[in-house]
Amino acid sequence: MQIILMEKVVNLGGLGDVVKVKDGYARNFLIPQGKAKRVTPENLAAFEARRAELEKAAAEKLAAAQAEGEKLNGQNVQVARKAGVDGRLFGSVGNADIADALNAKGFKIDKSFVRMPNGLLKMIGESSVQIALHTDVVVEVTVTIVAEQ
Repeated sequence: MQIILMEKVVNLGGLGDVVKVKDGYARNFLIPQGKAKRVTPENLAAFEARRAELEKAAAEKLAAAQAEGEKLNGQNVQVARKAGVDGRLFGSVGNADIADALNAKGFKIDKSFVRMPNGLLKMIGESSVQIALHTDVVVEVTVTIVAEQ
């Protein structure tokens, strides 16, 4: 199915690109989320009429994400969990825990923004995780896990 992208989609294209994707991906994800529209003459004309407005909105989102990223970059967040004497946690620290800790510090972070390349954190100590505020804005945050008393 051919679609027009209404915003930048990772590994697919940018605003206004006409791309071919599998039918299910378009019908079940891209179109319901408002990220794309089917390629029809009416939709192409409507997109071209709104192109400047959509580009301005995308630029504003990017600027807001960059401003938030500058404040967030290099932050250190502390999470307390029960741990054994060898430093292993009873359980693990996931992206929801990190998002909650950042929200407690005053940032507006959704758990889907947290990227953990090495998987869940299961040991006491410091780890670095990435926060993807926008497709073009990814910042590093240090997570310190301490033993709960």
